Amino acid sequence: MTRNGALIVIDMQNDFCPGGKLAVAGGDEVIPRINALMQEFPVVVLTQDWHPPNHASFASNHDGAAPFSVIEMPYGPQTLWPDHCIWGTEGARLHPDLHTDPADLIIRKGFRAGIDSYSAFFENDKTTRTGLDGYLRDRGVTELTFVGLALDFCVAWSALDAARLGFTTRVLEGACRAIDLDGSLHNARQAMIAAGVTLED
Repeated sequence: MTRNGALIVIDMQNDFCPGGKLAVAGGDEVIPRINALMQEFPVVVLTQDWHPPNHASFASNHDGAAPFSVIEMPYGPQTLWPDHCIWGTEGARLHPDLHTDPADLIIRKGFRAGIDSYSAFFENDKTTRTGLDGYLRDRGVTELTFVGLALDFCVAWSALDAARLGFTTRVLEGACRAIDLDGSLHNARQAMIAAGVTLED
């Protein structure tokens, strides 16, 4: 256990696990390891995608748009997803096998209809903050370990922002699963390595 460390568990929700609306292959397989890891850190944070039904990232809210196509938004390119993690639904709930009692904080993201939010720290405009940075600094945290779903999107964006904010940042790839959409996993790994993020199994 590191005295100044925190475990950040990204989006371990029903819709991202097998049977969900945006299932990541093998997503639920990492839960036992994540539960065990929680005992090794003085601070544990869970994140939760939390979208309104009219969210701009949903393909269903764009006439004729197909899921996984890409459109241009004011903040940059936006992948359009199947409807997922709609607030208050079973799909948005944290997976029932995930231990939530050890969590110090559960932070919800993506609740603004007009902008997506992959990172635990910022909306996708990279300027609108979630408040996680301030919380961690107030707790004296300097080292972050990331696990969860999906490695090539919300985990990677969170890790990149953590490194940019000055945290010592590590991703445990064996406790993550990826979507791997059109080379997204390779690109995410290369970006994290270039940013100084440590990748471990």
